[in-house]
Amino acid sequence: MKAFNVLRRVALVLVLATITGAVMAQAQNSAQAEQKFEPQVGQAGKDVIWVPTSQALVDAMMKIGRVTAKDVLFDLGSGDGRTVITAAKLGARATGVEYNPKMVELSRQNAEKAGVSSRATFTNADLFETDLSQANVITMFLLSSINLKLRPKILDMKPGTRIVSNTFTMDDWKEDESVSVSAQDGCSSYCVAYFWVVPAKVGGNWRLGQSDLALKQEFQMVSGTLSTNGKDVAVSGRLRGERFTFAAGGVQYDAIVNGSTLTGTRKAGTSSSAFSASRK
Repeated sequence: MKAFNVLRRVALVLVLATITGAVMAQAQNSAQAEQKFEPQVGQAGKDVIWVPTSQALVDAMMKIGRVTAKDVLFDLGSGDGRTVITAAKLGARATGVEYNPKMVELSRQNAEKAGVSSRATFTNADLFETDLSQANVITMFLLSSINLKLRPKILDMKPGTRIVSNTFTMDDWKEDESVSVSAQDGCSSYCVAYFWVVPAKVGGNWRLGQSDLALKQEFQMVSGTLSTNGKDVAVSGRLRGERFTFAAGGVQYDAIVNGSTLTGTRKAGTSSSAFSASRK
């Protein structure tokens, strides 16, 4: 009987050891799988599938976006972190916004390897719920439909904020600039970068000296009339951030928008003078 009990105890110990070993092996394998996570082209995400941006286009995006060490850049849908890391290498403070926590962790590892962890941060968040107010550069590789949903939020950002999109546009908000990268230069797909500058808001009625200035704004393009003593002349102009240039009746105006005031110079022929305008 005693021998039977001993055997039973030995068997129980062996079973427990086997179970413990299996659990530990499973945990170890799970940890290794986590460490070895590699994103797959086309894998599903919350808003878009993941496709990496070629480094050649990332470099072109940095160039067209004029990214420098003075900038604060947010990359929306930051994937494996290469855009953020590239910006950080230029000295910018860069943040990646990514919904997939595994991609966030991979990005952090990549930033660590690149030696830019102090300037490259990644957050696991929904890009539609993220506060972008600290950024003066936004980069993204999203669908046009997602860009369009983000557009109102972007247009409410500080005038002069720079926006760079890989391949996808902003519908009827036409880009200020674009650049293409050839296969010869290292890009085989998704090889166009579009660039916008968030325009100041100038639509409405202004008082310019003894004249009334009525402006209609469609993104960075402006039209309207300048009325003086009952005489109207057409206005056509363009915004680039806070800078507003327009023409009216053969006179060229170059102004800076500061909320409810315009200040700058006007030029007629070879003569120029300062001017200012205020909202009515």
